[in-house]
Amino acid sequence: VQLQASGGGLVQAGGSLRLSCAVSGITLEYYHVGWFRQAPGKEREGVSCISSSGGNTYYASSVKGRFTVSRDNAENTVYLQMTSVKPEDTAVYYCAADRRIKYGSTWGVGSLYDYWGQGTLVTVSS
Repeated sequence: VQLQASGGGLVQAGGSLRLSCAVSGITLEYYHVGWFRQAPGKEREGVSCISSSGGNTYYASSVKGRFTVSRDNAENTVYLQMTSVKPEDTAVYYCAADRRIKYGSTWGVGSLYDYWGQGTLVTVSS
């Protein structure tokens, strides 16, 4: 199983960026996919999650209204569209996949995901 996060880079505050998570080795349509991030000196936090069907999406309050998660099961890829980015969005972003249904706020619990990608760095300049 491999999850490959990409699309990170340097962006100015207020700009946009789209992250991709390419998945192989599993049938993506059966998996819920979460996005997490870890800023320097901080704990990892859940950013967003999309259910296996794409019918349910979840967001951290800090990104709601600015980030949008989507998926293309046919392309085995999940996306995180980031808009109106802020310097506090600077972090390494990871995607993770798991088959278990995420209830309530459990979507943001990293230990509940079986498979993880390697991360992509997003740096937002002010």
